[in-house]
Amino acid sequence: MDWQLLIEILPAFAEATGMTLLVSCAAAVLGIAGGFVLNMAREFWKGFRPAYGVFVWLFRGTPFLIQLFIFYYGFPQIGIRLSPIAATVIGLGLYASAYFAEIFRLSWQGVPAGQLEAARVFGLTRWQVLRHVQAPQALRLALPMLTNQFILVLKESSVASIITVPELTMTAGTVVAETFSYVEPYLLLGLIYWLLAATFSRLGLLVERSLGASSSALARN
Repeated sequence: MDWQLLIEILPAFAEATGMTLLVSCAAAVLGIAGGFVLNMAREFWKGFRPAYGVFVWLFRGTPFLIQLFIFYYGFPQIGIRLSPIAATVIGLGLYASAYFAEIFRLSWQGVPAGQLEAARVFGLTRWQVLRHVQAPQALRLALPMLTNQFILVLKESSVASIITVPELTMTAGTVVAETFSYVEPYLLLGLIYWLLAATFSRLGLLVERSLGASSSALARN
């Protein structure tokens, strides 16, 4: 193990970690927003359900690498040119939105039907039921799955190295090409991904516990 090499490549990996987080967080925000909108459209507009099914089937049924190639290499042929970072964020965001939409769909279905019926009996409108009864419970149910999906998005961002986004995986490959050392850069790469995944997993657990404590306090009051 060349400890001197590890120290020398740390600044490059620190910068690449920032890029990985930027791309992953931007794609996750796009994916969560898109998934939420897709699920709401499916809930409130039955005519949208076939389109919803096709979208989810298409993006979940094909590898992200192929989708990324279409966004980056295919779109210029129809006059749409995207930078490597923009292609990654948009492509990964759309890819993730199909998974986030299914998470929201399942969590929405997990809210007891009796509570929804009781809310309607008390005269709440459909929007009020959604806002005060369905959405808070569904989001709490969805949180563990949302956290896991975000971690998967974080890992999937490594594919962006194929189109020269200077994130962690590309940085490791560059170091290997320059130093002909494989162990140190890829060991550091794996360690950083593990630390990021563990950190976000812990943050998700803390938020989940916080929401659970808030719900318990409200129930007691």
